[in-house]
Amino acid sequence: MTAPEGDDRFPLHFFARADEEDDDVFYATPRLVTHIDDDAIVAVGQLYEELRIDGDVLDLMSSWVSHFRTTPRHLRVLGMNAYELGANTAADERMVHDLNADPSIPLPAECIDDAVCCASVDYLTRPVEVFREVARVLRPGGRFVCTFSNRVFATKAIRAWLFASEDERCRIVASYFRQSQTYGSCTVARRTPPGHSGDPLYAVWATRSSNDPGPSPARH
Repeated sequence: MTAPEGDDRFPLHFFARADEEDDDVFYATPRLVTHIDDDAIVAVGQLYEELRIDGDVLDLMSSWVSHFRTTPRHLRVLGMNAYELGANTAADERMVHDLNADPSIPLPAECIDDAVCCASVDYLTRPVEVFREVARVLRPGGRFVCTFSNRVFATKAIRAWLFASEDERCRIVASYFRQSQTYGSCTVARRTPPGHSGDPLYAVWATRSSNDPGPSPARH
């Protein structure tokens, strides 16, 4: 169900979910758990360190932990549950916001250096709009780093993700970058070894292009 390379359309029901009730209901209960295992968490932190994600950073679809080995200079966290965000001791600013209901990010343009999204991209139902919004709030040259594994809340992940292979999931995320038309070429990497027996950790990231992102596009 992956969108073809260069195509700006997604197949019918690509973003459908088993549970279409408002996300506010599902995420109302705090879940102070980690959604990937310890090795995958280490891999996320190592990637952030290698990329030097350490300035003004936005952690998108965040929770009570952001997986940085060294806390960025200024960390803003955006998520669905106020209690979880309040427990994130690394955060300097907290925003409760449902990106599926409203893909706009409540921040001014060009106010952050880099953005990250860990183990959550599979829940976006309007990803192209969200990726374009991330580009809007990024400063020129800023990067958006998405990491994910094979664990999901199955009722809230989009249908395409549930039926995709791990390689196809990487292509899905890369297609979001491409179709937003606001980033350069993607880097796609497996960050845990192929023979690793725990949770695999994949990363897809790209740098905001020099073009003005402008307003978010209409939903596909």
